Amino acid sequence: MSELTHFNDQGQAHMVDVGEKQATHRIAIAEGRIDMQPTTLKKILQGDNKKGDVLGIARIAGIMAAKKTADLIPLCHPLALTRVDVELTPQPATASVYCRVTVETRGQTGVEMEALTAVQITLLTIYDMCKAVDKGMTMESIRLLQKSGGKSGQWQRA
Repeated sequence: MSELTHFNDQGQAHMVDVGEKQATHRIAIAEGRIDMQPTTLKKILQGDNKKGDVLGIARIAGIMAAKKTADLIPLCHPLALTRVDVELTPQPATASVYCRVTVETRGQTGVEMEALTAVQITLLTIYDMCKAVDKGMTMESIRLLQKSGGKSGQWQRA
């Protein structure tokens, strides 16, 4: 495991200098899910929510979150993203919605934080839109699945 890079020689937090790093094609994929009561998922699938299209709005929120990650995470670099894909898959057997986000850029630093932020905000948006009928929803298994590009190359969850 390499050193923590967000601390300088004096142990103070700082933004990592990526100015000398080579720009490469970078991809990160993250996932997570939100568990709910079966009746809540049924309302989502039927489009029977007073606030509107739950999955459509959650997808847009995830895309916006990926683009705003540097505004939310103090030491993240602002990035010009070339692609953000938010996939939402309702899973009736487990009364949940699975979220998978792919983020891409061509730049000097990776997009793992953008993918993870997008998953979190997508799921939080589903919670927000459905909390009136189900306050007990839980977000689970939010994690990075894979990343590629840059000096560290390819990484994939086993």
